[in-house]
Amino acid sequence: MSMVDQIVPYPKAVPLSMRGPAPTRVVVGYGFWLFLLSDIIVFAALFAVYAVLSGETNGGPPGAALFDKRHVFIETACLLASSVTCGFTSLAVQRRDTIVAYLWMTATFVLGAAFLSLEHSEFAQMSVSGNGPSRSAFLSAFFTLVGTHGLHVTIGLAWLLIMMLQVATLGFRPMVMRRFFCFGLFWHALDIVWIGVFTIVYLGAR
Repeated sequence: MSMVDQIVPYPKAVPLSMRGPAPTRVVVGYGFWLFLLSDIIVFAALFAVYAVLSGETNGGPPGAALFDKRHVFIETACLLASSVTCGFTSLAVQRRDTIVAYLWMTATFVLGAAFLSLEHSEFAQMSVSGNGPSRSAFLSAFFTLVGTHGLHVTIGLAWLLIMMLQVATLGFRPMVMRRFFCFGLFWHALDIVWIGVFTIVYLGAR
């Protein structure tokens, strides 16, 4: 046994009954990861339903005849760019740089809103041409999957506006920073889901 071991004894394990509550950031992070996992399960179920029903067109046009890939590519570019600006926002928040954080949050909001606008125009054009969700099982699955993602983006934009208000009124308090960390996870998860939508639904259309 070395001299250090003789002077400084090894710490004993603390019994569970004597341990204090976990830090708030750990509890919040753990709970939000569970929420994201449950959300991914929902999207996985929607992808499975779409895969089963993608060929059930009821005599109507298939996806390859309906989807404008140039339009969808612009949608995808807007959402992926918003993920980049969201990442820059996180860096500005960590530095507590209010002006830069607001600039990147505004850019994220504008890109997310542009994505939603393009998606809405796609849905409107398909519905006007008689290819709404009631036209076939394929279109029902398509509108449900893509529409659910769009609903999540709408919630994310509302959340981002709330975060901007909280930064303005509360500053970069630990509570605000934890909430923005959760928002960043949520927004990046939506990008990952959209990559799946873009690949499976649009590029895989037949």
